[in-house]
Amino acid sequence: MSTIKYELIKKDKHTGARLGIIHTPHGSFETPAFMPVGTQATVKGMSPDEMKEVGAEIILSNAYHLHMRPGSELIKEAGGLHKFMNWDRPILTDSGGFQVFSLSDFNNIKEEGVTFKSHIDGSKQFISPEISIGIQNNLGADIIMAFDECVPYPAEHDYVAKSVEMTTRWAERSKAAHMRPDDQALFGIIQGGVYPDLRLASVRQLIELDFPGYSIGGLSVGEPVEMMCEILDCLEPELPTDKPRYLMGVGTPDYLLEGVIRGIDMFDCVLPTRIGRNGTVMTSKGRVIVRDAKYARDFTPMDDECDCYACRNFSKAYIRHLIKANEVLGIRLTSWHNLRFLLRLMEQIREAIRNDSLLDFKQMFLGKAGYIL
Repeated sequence: MSTIKYELIKKDKHTGARLGIIHTPHGSFETPAFMPVGTQATVKGMSPDEMKEVGAEIILSNAYHLHMRPGSELIKEAGGLHKFMNWDRPILTDSGGFQVFSLSDFNNIKEEGVTFKSHIDGSKQFISPEISIGIQNNLGADIIMAFDECVPYPAEHDYVAKSVEMTTRWAERSKAAHMRPDDQALFGIIQGGVYPDLRLASVRQLIELDFPGYSIGGLSVGEPVEMMCEILDCLEPELPTDKPRYLMGVGTPDYLLEGVIRGIDMFDCVLPTRIGRNGTVMTSKGRVIVRDAKYARDFTPMDDECDCYACRNFSKAYIRHLIKANEVLGIRLTSWHNLRFLLRLMEQIREAIRNDSLLDFKQMFLGKAGYIL
């Protein structure tokens, strides 16, 4: 019996979109869902109560970063990640694989695992499927990830083919190492780059291992959106209908809509807080760089259609002043708005699925916002 349950509520009549609920040991959340990223056991600049206010029902934390600092054993000693960060709703942790391959100046990939240099102090480190799962067992998230190799884009077909085979073997080892199947759901990660044949091979191999959910990794890493959509189109009919589907690392409104249309249930991305810290916000009318000089005397909200705390209470002129003065509140308000913007977008998407009007909503939203970030 899986520790999580996917409940299908409704399918959109015109697309592959699904309205559902995922039940976990720390509560349930509606899907399609966007998961804010709390890399270091915190969503940057936001308290747990503020995250609830913006509508977050699940957040993601990063196994690699928490392993490097403060260490998963310390978090286990504190009672697990939920208690450590005072978050009583669901948490998902990634395996650390993406960070091992993207952050390290040096990594050596072998069948046993990956040797790499710490991005903090340059010390030599090693992570294997068994170590990754042990870290995540210590952290205690509701949903955890198998260890995988995330290949760069572009990559040659032969290399990606070998990587898929190793990722499947690592998935088998991850499942064998998982010591908490009763309260942590382990998802397999589908790889295969931009090659449909390798993606189909990967998903079929992982379905044979019968994971309680399936993640799609290695997309939104620089490939054209048409390639991403092609891969999702080929995977959608292969994925089990009674299990969650998670597209990793996607957070722009246009990509979220394309993913939902193709049956994806879960998404995550650092985008809302990362661009917020640079003074950029997503709005119903497109991107606004609120730190720009033209907003110095703009006393309107960042987005007059937004219901977030920042838009209800402050003007672009004030927030720009805070950012230019290096006041922390400025980037907290832009991050607050961006998080609420994406979470509200998912609420609107769920309502559109409920009404079988998702394609109309997509045309209206993208037409008004002209969304490319």
